Amino acid sequence: MLIDLKKYFSGEDISQAIDYTVDLSEVEIDGCKPFVTPVQVKGSIRSFASSAELNVEVRYAYSMPCNRCLTLTRKELCHNISHVIVNKLNDEEDFEDYIVIEGDELDLDELIYSDIILLTPTKFLCKEDCKGLCPTCGKNLNEGDCACAKQQTDPRLEALRQLLQ
Repeated sequence: MLIDLKKYFSGEDISQAIDYTVDLSEVEIDGCKPFVTPVQVKGSIRSFASSAELNVEVRYAYSMPCNRCLTLTRKELCHNISHVIVNKLNDEEDFEDYIVIEGDELDLDELIYSDIILLTPTKFLCKEDCKGLCPTCGKNLNEGDCACAKQQTDPRLEALRQLLQ
């Protein structure tokens, strides 16, 4: 979705509602296509002192293998995104607080995509107390214990274990 920002930068007092979907189903992350539903984008963009203030909420279903047990896990995620968009900065303004747009059009799809990538958790777990996989046999420990020996102490650390007892 392209938004013409000329009228926002002119100083007019205007506001526009935003309600649309972004299809990210073909985006690949770590060999998976995690976006199982289109991203719902709802919010508004309004003029704000010769700039534009963007406030949106994004909702989407995200499916990735758990980082501990590799079970495919689907979660519904929601993020609130806010940006102040300008076409130039004054010398005293901090560039990290603003998005500077060259030209008069904002590609909202690109901005939403980059924000989602930054806001999506990098460690994805099926549940907070996921036990993971047995390092010896590979059994999913969430489904029950395996038959492997429980205490396999590294022989180099055996002396330290004896000191702690």
